[in-house]
Amino acid sequence: MTIEDFLRPADWMDGAQGPRYVQLRRRLEDSISSGVLTANAPLPAEREIASITGLSRVTVRRAMQDLVDKGIIVQRQGSGSFVSDGTPKVEQSLSRLTSFTEDMAQRGLPSTFEWLERGLFAPTLDEVVALALSSGEQVARVARLRMANERPMAIERASIPADILPDPDIVTTSLYEVLDVGGHRPERALQKISAINLGPADAELLGVETGSAGLRIERTSYLSNRRVVEFTRSVYRGDAYDFIAELKLAK
Repeated sequence: MTIEDFLRPADWMDGAQGPRYVQLRRRLEDSISSGVLTANAPLPAEREIASITGLSRVTVRRAMQDLVDKGIIVQRQGSGSFVSDGTPKVEQSLSRLTSFTEDMAQRGLPSTFEWLERGLFAPTLDEVVALALSSGEQVARVARLRMANERPMAIERASIPADILPDPDIVTTSLYEVLDVGGHRPERALQKISAINLGPADAELLGVETGSAGLRIERTSYLSNRRVVEFTRSVYRGDAYDFIAELKLAK
């Protein structure tokens, strides 16, 4: 059965079963649970659904937005709506300095990772400037593909002065836990967030198409004595993260 056949209103629409947008939302959920639509399958455009069901575009849009809010479907700019593949949708606060491991644990999501790079290296010019390194100093790099619910979420590349992290191999789960044990946990940070389109290498790691929307975040973290302890460059899936900031009116 096609999704168009499944949405024919004679089979499911009933005035006694609640608001029409709720009935449509349930019907679309049923199409996914029954296998009519599978993971990553495209949904008909809103105007098509309105034409098939006889419902208004406003009603269709409200039902679709409910499914987006619940993480059941995802909307991709310029491409349309698709059934979610199960990648968690995470709201990340910009007001707290926490690690990826801590963020996922707070949400009850199991987090895992794959190593991309780990060791001591001669620093790049960006690392020398960001970490205020002297000539001849090395930098510890800890780069990982971060996952939640076994779905790739972010590529995280952290650089730390070698005298703070002389043995990167001791980082087995949370970098911040290791820094905390050594008395070097960051107390504040500055972040720069940019919208990007993912290149081929990053898109392949994150399991999305080249050119998909992403977020690039550069974070410089500081100790209480104002020394830079961490310079991290991360790339996040655009469909998996919303960054939230609380703003207060200046007085």
